[in-house]
Amino acid sequence: MSSGPPAIHEIMEARKTISGRIHRTPVFTSSGINRVIGAELFFKCENLQKTGSFKIRGASNAVFSHGKVPGFATHSSGNHAAALTLAASWRGASAHIVMPESSPGFKKKAVRGYGAEIYFCHPTLRAREEKLKEVVNRTGAVFIHPYDDPLVIAGQGTAALEFLEDVEGIDSIIVPVGGGGLLSGTALTVKAMNPHIQVIAAEPAGADDAFRSFNSGDLIPSENPDTIADGLLTSLSELTFGIIREKVSDIVTVSEDSIKAGMRMIWERMKLVVEPSAAVPLGALIEKRDSIPGKRIGVILSGGNVDLEHLPF
Repeated sequence: MSSGPPAIHEIMEARKTISGRIHRTPVFTSSGINRVIGAELFFKCENLQKTGSFKIRGASNAVFSHGKVPGFATHSSGNHAAALTLAASWRGASAHIVMPESSPGFKKKAVRGYGAEIYFCHPTLRAREEKLKEVVNRTGAVFIHPYDDPLVIAGQGTAALEFLEDVEGIDSIIVPVGGGGLLSGTALTVKAMNPHIQVIAAEPAGADDAFRSFNSGDLIPSENPDTIADGLLTSLSELTFGIIREKVSDIVTVSEDSIKAGMRMIWERMKLVVEPSAAVPLGALIEKRDSIPGKRIGVILSGGNVDLEHLPF
């Protein structure tokens, strides 16, 4: 695969690569939520995916697209770390994960439970990258970036492939955005399969670097983000930003209150455990229904890894 955006045939190939290893997640609906929003919503439940998030799609595609290597490495405080560790174990390879010391205890426990070797560092991007370089040099492990990798993006795009096969007549699909891997993969897939469907991103107002980048035309890094949606704290990369500029129709921001309201609505109405990041799209629909086009709207619930000891409601 080239270093540029994956083509649709590469996303199709990714589906073959990961087939039988990941879940084909269900699509759920809620008549109660439909009444509140005033539209027909379809929820792609990646919170029910292996390791509890869509991340296993990209991680497993990347891991199984490499030849024999001694191990894999990344820096991540959460879902990508768990996904890469599980995918590496399927290959019989080791996983080396650099995590900030400030990562929540339940995330450290989860990543360790999948069998990773964890290396802690100070909670800065520079510290992460320096520690990762040291680990890679010492172990010979292959670095798999959480989102700035065409193989990872292609894997994430497989969720949208399934979505479009399972639900006909969707007007738009709304996806949370952090580093942009899921959004990029979704946009590439959707625009290749049906260019009339609009792809919308939702982002916390307290971590709105993608929103500002999209509207300015220049890549603006995330600085001091402040949101309960801790899976959306990272900045876009040049690769994901380029895809988003070309393929995404709009990015909207969401208040913390609306994120909490969306999360609570999914828990109460659908009996589904979702993390705050996954509730951001529904929060956008609660808050800015007029900004999201269409009567039949697809929502990707990105993950369900939440600290049950510290729920926002």
